[in-house]
Amino acid sequence: MKITKLHVLLAVFSLAFIVSCTKDEATIYVQHYDEADYAALTQVLDIPNNPHDYSFKLPNHLGGQRFQVNTDLATLGRVIFYDNRVSENNSVSCATCHLPEKGFADPRALSEGFDGKETDRNSLALGSVVNFQSSYGSSFSQRIGFFWDERAQTLEEQSFQTIENPIEMGMEMNLLGDKLLKEEYYQILFRKAFHASDNRPNKDKILAALSEFVNSIATFDSKFDKVMSHSANLTSQEALGMNLYNENCASCHGFDMSNLPVSVANNGLDWVYKDKGVGARTQKVTDNGVFKVPMLRNIGVTGPYMHDGRFETLSEVIDHYSSGIKDHDNLHPNLKTNFSQPKAMNFSESEKASLIAFLETLTDTHSLMQEKYADPFK
Repeated sequence: MKITKLHVLLAVFSLAFIVSCTKDEATIYVQHYDEADYAALTQVLDIPNNPHDYSFKLPNHLGGQRFQVNTDLATLGRVIFYDNRVSENNSVSCATCHLPEKGFADPRALSEGFDGKETDRNSLALGSVVNFQSSYGSSFSQRIGFFWDERAQTLEEQSFQTIENPIEMGMEMNLLGDKLLKEEYYQILFRKAFHASDNRPNKDKILAALSEFVNSIATFDSKFDKVMSHSANLTSQEALGMNLYNENCASCHGFDMSNLPVSVANNGLDWVYKDKGVGARTQKVTDNGVFKVPMLRNIGVTGPYMHDGRFETLSEVIDHYSSGIKDHDNLHPNLKTNFSQPKAMNFSESEKASLIAFLETLTDTHSLMQEKYADPFK
């Protein structure tokens, strides 16, 4: 048979079509770690060779901004976050006091440190914010910081102080790098996370990795968020609770659960405070009994509440604001009447139930329970 130019062209087009279809149907798998490294990693860790994507995009009602997160740095940070080796005697990790199912909070009023002693204050929930960069990133100029007394101004400072705290972890940061890098899996993860020319001390690299992981934790898929994005509706009880919240609580805790109108405040828990809060740090009388105002995402699962974990339930918290506010010298103006007396919000039982129903709409544990935030150790 005589082969014409037409036959050749048809054959070429047919081959191109077949290749195109094959490409469309094929799954392209790229190994992030080489075979030997991945075998070493998976002896200890349950992590995929195609790493989790830690970057995220905020929904439109929260600005729609996309946050880029370094995958290798966040992966290393996740491993460090869950590793008991971060403590002096290998007994506790960051995750010991920050459980994902509890909004990265501790269900104990006071956490237990590496040698069995209790911490001075309740562990703040890492899942109470949209994420740290989006909620605090634009607020550092206002000196909004971390811990109940806001003594740390960055996530790195927060991690450093926690690791070296003599009750919490008791580990010297200068020694931690050598301790971790005795393990082959850390040698591999460090090589992936840091360029060979990065001459920073290992302690700085550890803090950078922890910061990257913690800053990747994002929660913005609660019922409240769905309502804000017009994809869900509140019940009548929840709507009443939202109105009560906006009238009585939002002036300190915020309306969209992403930023704080008030950074620190005295909320009238006591006449005299054993723990002076910010005052212990600044030595100012006007700061005595003043503590960080927390954001309220996942508040329904992050109890107990207050700096000392004194309230087990949201009902107890609401009772305090309803009729228990003490007339402390530093009581925040938002909690005073026009006659400078402590407010008595006097919620009815029905209103209390409505407030709780609304606060429960802020729960989004399914975001926090994603595999990429979970314990990676086998």
